[in-house]
Amino acid sequence: MSISRQNLSAVIVTFKSDHVIHDCIQSISNQIKIVIVDNSNDENFKKSIEKKYNNVECVLSSVNLGMGSGNNLGLKNVKTDYAMILNPDVVLDNETIQEIITGSKVINSFAVLAPLSDDISYPNYKLDKNNLSNRNNNIPFKVKSVDGFAMVLNLKKINQIENFKNYNYFDENFFMYLENDDLCKRLIDHNENIYVVPKSKIKHLGAKAVDHEFEHEVELSRNWHWIWSKFYYNKKHFGFFVAFINGFPIFLKANFKFLFYLFLNKPKKKQIYLQRVLGFVSALLGKKSFYRPKI
Repeated sequence: MSISRQNLSAVIVTFKSDHVIHDCIQSISNQIKIVIVDNSNDENFKKSIEKKYNNVECVLSSVNLGMGSGNNLGLKNVKTDYAMILNPDVVLDNETIQEIITGSKVINSFAVLAPLSDDISYPNYKLDKNNLSNRNNNIPFKVKSVDGFAMVLNLKKINQIENFKNYNYFDENFFMYLENDDLCKRLIDHNENIYVVPKSKIKHLGAKAVDHEFEHEVELSRNWHWIWSKFYYNKKHFGFFVAFINGFPIFLKANFKFLFYLFLNKPKKKQIYLQRVLGFVSALLGKKSFYRPKI
């Protein structure tokens, strides 16, 4: 069965995202149900967003679940066969949904489809190194993974895989970063297909999902979780040694930059690289991704 507006929903995880969420919602067809999981547990946000948009259901989380758990919670409220995972700082083009629908009709079997990001300098997908020549500007092409800010999950197909039942889509150990790569890796390991639909375009603002008022605290959280998630992902899929070899140079560089900015008396820069150091040490010691923005 191919995708249609009737069997497609959208899931968006928010946290202090009121400044961008409206552009995101308004770019999505009002025929599509949107499930928002608000990690800031804001009752006023829920009331105002559900009042303004009749196709939106807002689920409040009493704690900040992050992206992995937040998306899983949203997917529990989806009744359709397909779900588009979006970040709140993503805006769809007029034809984004239609091109996804059209693309789904020409692909025999897929677990994930993704639109193409407008930022050509930072592609929102990774190609398999053994299949680097498969990209065509007009035809959907197979990839190894896609970024999590815009991806369509074929829930009907994924639910048939034993390891993905009971809403076990995203690994909830990931608070942010690489939860999408982990999902794609697990699907590829089960011989499932992931495609990019190049005619389907989106605009991703990038690191704009949280209000600027909280920018520094969120930046600290991003740096802690970036290195933690990188270590955890590599350890999970390739073993401790690979995780250490890949992460240790970043750890050393972060230590150097921490000392450098300490010497220059740049407290904000110093704090950022300290979080990278602490994130690596926490992952190395097998601790969970416990850091949360102090907001």
